[in-house]
Amino acid sequence: MIPNGYLIFEDESFLDSTVAKMNALRKSGQFCDVRLQVCGHELMAHRAVLACCSPYLFEIFNGDSEPQGGVSLVKFDDLNPEAVEILLNYAYTAQLKADKELVRDVYSAAKKLKMERVKQICGDYLLSKMDCQSAIPYRNFASSMGDGRLLGKIDGYIQEHFSEISQEEDFLKLPRLKLEVMLEDNLNLPSNGKLYSKVINWVQRSLWENGEPLERLMEEVQTLYYSADHKLHDGSLLEGQTEVCGSEDDSIQFVQKKPPRESVQRQMSTGGLSPGSAGQLSKHEWKYIASEKTTNNTYLCLAVLKGILCVIVLHGRSSPQSSPSATPCLMKSLSFEGQPEEPEEKLLTPMHYARSGLGTAHLDGKLIAAGGYNREECLRTVECYDPKKDCWTFIAPMRTPRARFQMAVLMGQLYVMGGSNGHSDELSCGETYNPHADEWTQVPELRTNRCNAGVCALNNKLFVVGGSDPCGQKGLKNCDSFDPVSKTWTNCAPLNIRRHQAAVCELDGFVYVIGGAESWNCLNSVERYNPDNNTWTLVAPMNVARRGAGVAVHKGKLFVVGGFDGSHALCCVECYDPAKNEWKMLGNMTSARSNAGVAVLGDVVCSIGGFDGNEFLSTMEVYDADANEWSPCVGAFSQD
Repeated sequence: MIPNGYLIFEDESFLDSTVAKMNALRKSGQFCDVRLQVCGHELMAHRAVLACCSPYLFEIFNGDSEPQGGVSLVKFDDLNPEAVEILLNYAYTAQLKADKELVRDVYSAAKKLKMERVKQICGDYLLSKMDCQSAIPYRNFASSMGDGRLLGKIDGYIQEHFSEISQEEDFLKLPRLKLEVMLEDNLNLPSNGKLYSKVINWVQRSLWENGEPLERLMEEVQTLYYSADHKLHDGSLLEGQTEVCGSEDDSIQFVQKKPPRESVQRQMSTGGLSPGSAGQLSKHEWKYIASEKTTNNTYLCLAVLKGILCVIVLHGRSSPQSSPSATPCLMKSLSFEGQPEEPEEKLLTPMHYARSGLGTAHLDGKLIAAGGYNREECLRTVECYDPKKDCWTFIAPMRTPRARFQMAVLMGQLYVMGGSNGHSDELSCGETYNPHADEWTQVPELRTNRCNAGVCALNNKLFVVGGSDPCGQKGLKNCDSFDPVSKTWTNCAPLNIRRHQAAVCELDGFVYVIGGAESWNCLNSVERYNPDNNTWTLVAPMNVARRGAGVAVHKGKLFVVGGFDGSHALCCVECYDPAKNEWKMLGNMTSARSNAGVAVLGDVVCSIGGFDGNEFLSTMEVYDADANEWSPCVGAFSQD
């Protein structure tokens, strides 16, 4: 067919014959320009083909400007040669053929080569073949690969078939933590999920506050005491000791808790905790998976403790003991039979979207959560939380998807500036939201593109402080103010220290910029801007260096929440008193949260979304100042 004078011909057999010939050339070593040495085996291939299929090899070839003899050499000492050959065939033919015994090795090789589609196909195949006998080995494999999607599917299977899986040999070989729990008469234990969340939180505290290695906890039976205030205490309390564990986490999702700063040296000296990368899921997983009752007073639980898959054997003791208050009372055996279920508190409704690096603000009695990202997708959507109805609704979306920005209220309108849209590192554009018209309109652009900058309102002007440079490698000292009436930007005095991902807030007529990072080294220093003389002054530093923290003003003090310390997402919170120029540590959040949103709604501080080191969060929790603790439950929320 020749429309408009052009010759068009499609050869349906060309592609199949060409790829077959190219694969034949590879196997015979003809025209090959790359050698893959895999555990002593040599495989030949063509760079152009492999670069199209493997982002990992593309990066290597792209930086290998003059390969020796015109042939690139890539060595792998940790992959199965048969699995790599299977991937090479796939790269040339688009056909993946692997014996079932090799699927895990193919997955591992695909992970190394960053061939995500092959990883997913192999993972789905493993799920389709999983049974009670293979569930534990498959889970160990998924954990070692850091595959959260695969882990979630496997854990769901384990929950459904836990009784059968608990009889399998691989389950019986797992390390075991043996616990005896005692409780006062007339006191009921919580439901299984809540009980094991308390147990896992106790293990965390034993490891990180007392410096106990996990292996030592497993050497002998551990005795715990469940007190009338619904907390788990160490069994040593029964011998009259008065030290108790802190408040317990009722959430059934577990994240790594950052220990108090002063205990870090003790941890390192005792070997209680070895630091690692937050990106390695297996090293930071704390999770309750499943449990069942085996006898009248014994329960089995499968859980992950510090990245180690373990069985918790929980047994009830019926012998009389004395309580920590030294008041004699009867203990009863651990049994859920015949006991009324402790009423479950209703959790605060989560956002429709998990969001990290979002903008948050209080506007007209409601909480606004805008943008942010979930994995690599930047969001335009904006959600509004009504505390009276405990529900989230959508309002008009922003004009531009953006994350890694902050939001402020100025003259009754929301303002957002800069950030990232997921495609370019920094944005210079900004926009403002009119709640009466329910629409966003553009505002004049920043003079420099800015990501991870702090934003706040002061004296009817918008201040944009710090942020990342155009290359995203180091912080900025820039400070600019925007006049919404004249719609003009003005340069202010620069910061003393370069900062990006700092928390920025107004308090008592000053702008505070808190923590952040100079390049990637987290800061605990704090600066205060005086608009009267256009100067920045250093004030007392925080106790914990952090970037990506949230900040809010509550009862005349600054509350700095969560963040990232360079290794882990943080759950710790501290408060700054400007009158005393000092910082004080407060109760920890129930979840670690970096790049979360923080705002005051009514008379409580709210923390929303963020990243806990493993997952992007949609949940919210609030701070109870009287109890000095955080709660994800509706009952903890109040308004004046």
